[in-house]
Amino acid sequence: MINDCAFVGETLLKYLPASIEKERIKRTRGLWSKTFGIAYKIFRAEADVYHAHYLLQDTYIANRLGKKPLVGHAHGSDVRSTLKHKVWGRIVRHNLKKCDKVLVSTPDVLGQARVFRGDAEYLPNPVDKELFHFMPANQHDGRKRVLIASDSNWIVKGTDISIRALAKIKDVVDVSIITIGKDFAKTVDLANSLGLRLNILPRAPHDRLNGYYWNADIVIDRFTLGSLGMVSLEAIACGRPALCYVSSNYLENKDFPLKDLRAEEEVAESIANLPSDLWEREHEYLERHHDVDAVVSRLESIYQDLL
Repeated sequence: MINDCAFVGETLLKYLPASIEKERIKRTRGLWSKTFGIAYKIFRAEADVYHAHYLLQDTYIANRLGKKPLVGHAHGSDVRSTLKHKVWGRIVRHNLKKCDKVLVSTPDVLGQARVFRGDAEYLPNPVDKELFHFMPANQHDGRKRVLIASDSNWIVKGTDISIRALAKIKDVVDVSIITIGKDFAKTVDLANSLGLRLNILPRAPHDRLNGYYWNADIVIDRFTLGSLGMVSLEAIACGRPALCYVSSNYLENKDFPLKDLRAEEEVAESIANLPSDLWEREHEYLERHHDVDAVVSRLESIYQDLL
């Protein structure tokens, strides 16, 4: 397993059967680590199947070093935006064409991937059920506790939409936000300008995010891409309803209970008057499509087909 994205690879490795020998090749964002460092690690690796996350240099290097069979796993922005880049787009296209199998983690990029690989497959993101599991909410008589848990990124996550929506109902909500994302300072400034008070939470390791979810009544994710992010999936697994933009244009989203939610007024209305059965219906969807054991079983079949 080469590199990772959103801890998907780590979760897959964790739940693959013990009978499968596993090795994880990690890197950082440092210049050496993500170039010569990762190349050396991949060069030395010996396996029956190679699985590279994110269709940039990691997958490209594995391809060029002849590591076969190779699974290239796209995670969104590599196909959604980098594919259009004048330089890096060539690497993504090469990986899409040359990998032995291409997986995509979100349905919004499946169509783009299939332009180059007609056999590209959507593999739903798994949720680590040991880390993210149901915990009953603490009963309280105060305002609704809302957590903005995705990165503060206005273009990719639509964090500004969340802030403007919450400002419309600021008298009935207590809002917390995690200190992460390139637009975090801008997000705080926007909230201040609208009179919305934010409880600032420090960035936490992945295995401690569950505590943030459990302390919330509602979790806010992204409102731009049209597909469920890991924040939504983990929040639902923890027993909290998640609000995000899930497009009805994608067949994979057809049975999600709350689709096409993206306008500020609609977001504010959904928070203020949350359907009482929303979490139950979201959890049914999660169990049907993102159960880690089912996802890993499909991945095992893919590996076996390649062998």
